[in-house]
Amino acid sequence: MDIIKRNNVSVRGNGPMTMLFAHGFGCDQNMWRLLAPHFETRFRTVMYDLTGSGKSDLGAYDRKRHHGLEGHAADMLEVLDAVDAGPTIVVGHSVSGMIGLLAAIERADRFAAQVMVGPSPCYLNDGDYQGGFGDADIEELLATMDLNFLGWSSAMAPTIMGAPDQPALAEELTNSFCRTDPEIAKHFARVTFTSDHRHRLPHSPVPSLILQCSDDIIAPLSVGHYMHSQMPGSQLRIIENVGHCPHLSAPSASVDAIETFLATLGH
Repeated sequence: MDIIKRNNVSVRGNGPMTMLFAHGFGCDQNMWRLLAPHFETRFRTVMYDLTGSGKSDLGAYDRKRHHGLEGHAADMLEVLDAVDAGPTIVVGHSVSGMIGLLAAIERADRFAAQVMVGPSPCYLNDGDYQGGFGDADIEELLATMDLNFLGWSSAMAPTIMGAPDQPALAEELTNSFCRTDPEIAKHFARVTFTSDHRHRLPHSPVPSLILQCSDDIIAPLSVGHYMHSQMPGSQLRIIENVGHCPHLSAPSASVDAIETFLATLGH
């Protein structure tokens, strides 16, 4: 299989190290357009569409392979192999933060560090753990998607994006959701929102930056603090921003946070 074509892989920049950018649910690699170019003068930057998203080969989306995030982690490792990546810093938004973590655990030799933008290892509340959603919330969300995916997209995208002072971004995310194949999106949503990878956090093998917004309906601050307490070698950076997509709504603050993290690693 042609991995470059399967995942619509784009390679830019140059440098001895690779920065791999992986987008979140309902999005594509274009969501990194305000962030990735900043690093092209020092790193070889790689962007791709998750299998089943964007301009990837939708026929390659396999409900058995992708029944868990491990399948997407395997895809990520295949992308790195396909571009002959050097030591890699993976930058993953939302669910791709966890996909990157699983890939790093599987192949620690591939990775130098990880940046997790708005990540969550578990969206469900569980005792003292506050993931942000109750069981009924998740089931209602998934049921609404099943009944009317386009309606769900139009209602939820502006809430997820936040950034009330930048309405064009909410419209962009809505359109991105609506372009996604509904059947794939519904399956991927169930995989995402019902996953629980809290037990994997202590096994993180590389330095990690957990980058969170001060007001995020998808990944509340309690999640960031929990992850920081569980992941060895992690740093938590909170930026003042409303929404789940700071790489779009607050790109300068996001770049500053990543640069500060990279500086601590000597990059």
